[in-house]
Amino acid sequence: MIGTLIGILFVIIVLGVLWWAVNELLPLLPMAEPFRTIARVIMTVILVVVVLWIIAQLLGVAGVHVPMRM
Repeated sequence: MIGTLIGILFVIIVLGVLWWAVNELLPLLPMAEPFRTIARVIMTVILVVVVLWIIAQLLGVAGVHVPMRM
């Protein structure tokens, strides 16, 4: 169980650094404001889905099975 928590922490740190890097580089791209907002919303949705999926997988390894039905 402690290995799962360490894995979750590691994943969150890596994704946080990637999120920071993309947010720093996004203003350098020449885009109009509505498209920049749309890109940020899409990035947020993708990041949340990836984080939830990775956490569900790590918890499955620890023995806590999370159903992924919609």
